[in-house]
Amino acid sequence: MNAYAILAQLLELATALVMAPILVGWVNQCRAWMQNRSAPPLLQTYYTLNKLFHKEVLLAHNASSLFHSAPYIIFSCMALAAAIVPTLSTDLIFSPAADAIALVGLFALARVFIALAGMDVGTAFGTLGARREMLIGFLAEPALLMVFFTASLISQSTSLSTIVETLAHKEIAIYPSLAFAGVAFTMVSLAENARVPVDNPTTHLELTMIHEAMILEYSGRHLALIEWAAALKLFAYSCLGIALFFPFGIPEASDPLSLTLAAIILVVKLAIGGFLLALIETLSAKMRIFRAPEFLGTAFLLAVLAMLVHLLLRA
Repeated sequence: MNAYAILAQLLELATALVMAPILVGWVNQCRAWMQNRSAPPLLQTYYTLNKLFHKEVLLAHNASSLFHSAPYIIFSCMALAAAIVPTLSTDLIFSPAADAIALVGLFALARVFIALAGMDVGTAFGTLGARREMLIGFLAEPALLMVFFTASLISQSTSLSTIVETLAHKEIAIYPSLAFAGVAFTMVSLAENARVPVDNPTTHLELTMIHEAMILEYSGRHLALIEWAAALKLFAYSCLGIALFFPFGIPEASDPLSLTLAAIILVVKLAIGGFLLALIETLSAKMRIFRAPEFLGTAFLLAVLAMLVHLLLRA
């Protein structure tokens, strides 16, 4: 096995673990600046995680073993998802397993466990959040699959590495289908990461929260792992959007020079993406939960339209 491929895979995993909290801090900073508020420190997420890891874990008396193990499973799924998305190189040891459908399966597995953990203790808020989370997932996953299938039709493969290599290293071409798929992917990303307009990660209003409702009973290191997993999920979706729609700068090689240049380009792309995410959240208003099916239904229709455009126009 290529030693450089192992190095690239380890570096990609380490980059995800380190950069995910920073990305969340950057988005929060940009949103505060746009709203004329005092911005929190860039490393505020690290400070929060450090505080939570040093706090005592308090558990409900009727919490089962599933409630104990769910944070570790969710964190592992998100770390693996971030590791298989090609961001620094397409020459990775996980490349044979980095399939688009497998990636959707990882997201779904994490969703199932966080929903089960939310219902495990039996609180009203946890059950409410779990039901809403499964509704969002039920509507978002088909749209995400259609986005992947559009890219797969262009590259003739569902392998993420093959898709990136095809889109990044072939002759310059304009794909109208990817424009529709990009809009659909953005809408799905907002919903999957509990961002405005579908959810608000900073609110604790009982009638509107989705993600926060499921983790109200967690504390200490368990809550830290879930918060870190949420940051990893945002990082994975951001890198996935970069890999599918802005793949330039992702090399096929995994030598140190290529990895260094790819890491610099990735930081620039994430900074721009975080700024745009903060801009979308600032310009948008939180919609009613009953409008979420319309929002994600539109994303699904756009993704299907992207497939039809490619099949009919070969573009």
